[in-house]
Amino acid sequence: MPQDVAALLSAGTVIPAHPLALTADRKFDERRQRALTRYYLAAGVGGLAVGVHTTQFEIREAGLLRPVLELAAEVSGAEAGRPVVRIAGVCGPTAQAVAEAALAAELGYHAVLLSPAVSGASEEDLLNRARAVGEVLPLVGFYLQEAVGGPVLSLDYWRAFAAIESVVAIKAAPFNRYRTLDVVRAVAESGREIALYTGNDDAIVHDLLTDFGDGQPHFVGGLLGQWAVWTWRAVELLAQVKDARAGDADALALLNARAAGITAANAAVFDAANGFAGVIAGVHEVLRRQGLLAGTWCLDEKETLSPGQADELTRVCAAYPWLVDDDFVAEHLDTWLS
Repeated sequence: MPQDVAALLSAGTVIPAHPLALTADRKFDERRQRALTRYYLAAGVGGLAVGVHTTQFEIREAGLLRPVLELAAEVSGAEAGRPVVRIAGVCGPTAQAVAEAALAAELGYHAVLLSPAVSGASEEDLLNRARAVGEVLPLVGFYLQEAVGGPVLSLDYWRAFAAIESVVAIKAAPFNRYRTLDVVRAVAESGREIALYTGNDDAIVHDLLTDFGDGQPHFVGGLLGQWAVWTWRAVELLAQVKDARAGDADALALLNARAAGITAANAAVFDAANGFAGVIAGVHEVLRRQGLLAGTWCLDEKETLSPGQADELTRVCAAYPWLVDDDFVAEHLDTWLS
């Protein structure tokens, strides 16, 4: 990993999980995909996570993994003008995961986010798989919530994972405080410099502000599907977090006042009321309303907004106007789509 990229990841940054732009007939919409990447870069993100859950795992069966990874790498490499951490999602059994990591390396990615959702795999199987993938690219670990297929992983698993030399960061997204503490403890006990990134969309502000105690690491940034929308505000939020951690009492008070609103907004976007059934469509709906996407279409025709989800999105946007970045998007949309 280049030194400036490694330093950025370690210091903490905003890394949105990149969605997939499709046309009405569910074909890859390269123009709008490029516009999304430009939006994230203009918003000030420090990284992009591509080929992950928000990008839709079905891109693999649809033959879109290479084109999607390639386009994000091309745009970020040519247009950012600054370091950007490129993280590719990899899935499946060891052979598939290693092959996907090799593709990511070929296309200029700096690390891989390793999904733990492998049917029938034991913790030892997952660790051996991680070691194999880590021979190809640096690893970002991933504690995925059970509601979308993640396994429950023990403290011993995370101790062993943190000991893998190629691990550079861990995304904790179990949506469970006890399990989040296991990850923090394992990293602390490892004595290694591993960056912690929140993926707990129901506790973004709490994760970023929490002091876990003497000798314990803290969350430095987020790798989030939630930050695929209203991203300009997400960058502003992380800057406020850093100010608060540096002793800015006003920033701390503002964040504490807004934490619940951010969680409420995430509940609408991710469709928590319906077991996260509309999670990807919810992200798409926010981007559609802003003009970045033409529709909410997913590769799987069954993935749609849940009944009442659109109304809930309207409600939270009205209730928390400080959360949205519609004006920012409107100002630059034509340029991004050009």
